[in-house]
Amino acid sequence: MGAWGPDILGPGFYARTLELLPDDEDDGAVATLVRHVPADDPGALVGTPSSPSFVYLYLHGWNDYFFQAHLAREIARLGGAFYALDLRRYGRSWREGQMHGWCSSLTDYDEDLGLALGVIRAEHGDADLVLSGHSTGGLTAALWADRHPGALSALVLSSAWLEMQGSDILRSVGEPVIRTLAMRDPRMALLSGMINPENSFWVVDGWDVEREGPLPDPSWEGDPYVTGWPINPAWCPRPSAPIRPGWLQAILAGHARVAQGLDIRCPVLSMCAGSTRLGVAWTPESRHADTVIDAAATARRSVRLGDLVTVARFPGAVHDLTLSEPPVREQVFSALRRWLAAYVLR
Repeated sequence: MGAWGPDILGPGFYARTLELLPDDEDDGAVATLVRHVPADDPGALVGTPSSPSFVYLYLHGWNDYFFQAHLAREIARLGGAFYALDLRRYGRSWREGQMHGWCSSLTDYDEDLGLALGVIRAEHGDADLVLSGHSTGGLTAALWADRHPGALSALVLSSAWLEMQGSDILRSVGEPVIRTLAMRDPRMALLSGMINPENSFWVVDGWDVEREGPLPDPSWEGDPYVTGWPINPAWCPRPSAPIRPGWLQAILAGHARVAQGLDIRCPVLSMCAGSTRLGVAWTPESRHADTVIDAAATARRSVRLGDLVTVARFPGAVHDLTLSEPPVREQVFSALRRWLAAYVLR
């Protein structure tokens, strides 16, 4: 608590527990800040500068936590001091008995972010700050940026969940149902046991030759896209942590705020997949589309985040763009490098 120690990602990565004030659950919730130190990382990329010129803080998505060491290394090579925050009741911050990912308002995370930024500012002073968020982390980051004008030099969103999936009719019918359920029991588990994990698709598992056939490109052999990305299954329950109506209400409130239009004052990059194929069951299209959110809806909503918004879509990308097949992943990093060079690097 309150000091840096070794992280599960190995040499070059350190974690620090941030003590939070008790919230409504009073279950010992904490947040966890992770930092990357390239000088201690045997996997650091060639050309990584010894002194960073900006700070990059990453927020994960739902049923997720920070494990993308390759993202940290890419940012470090650009001169970024990379940090990631496991929010309360997620990943490194989850404690036995807590409801995975539970919050009743996305503004609850202001405390998590405030403490993390306090540590970062103590280490890097007034260096340019880039906030980045993936999926629900992208929604959280966008709303935070809107409420804190002048705090950021740039905002980077990756498959940000800015609108509920489905048609307008489905959303208009579903929202009153969620409100009713939340009034009865905001913490009740929805859809529990309705999804068979054996039939679901998880890109982190790697390539399944029996189901998917031979690799499209033999040169990918040995890449985590094929061998699998190392994750802690206790922190990413399958097929998902229970979804609760009180949490969904918080998400819907965030979506409603985005729909009204935000006033984010810094440059915004919103990246998302080129296509959507919603569903957890495996299909051949699952390898080349966002199976979690409506990427086209995210692109449409993004232009209302602020006055300077760049929207980039990547055909063949999956929901977590950085876990896509190697050529697409490189396109994502290439676009991110060029955009940061234009708006952040000096």
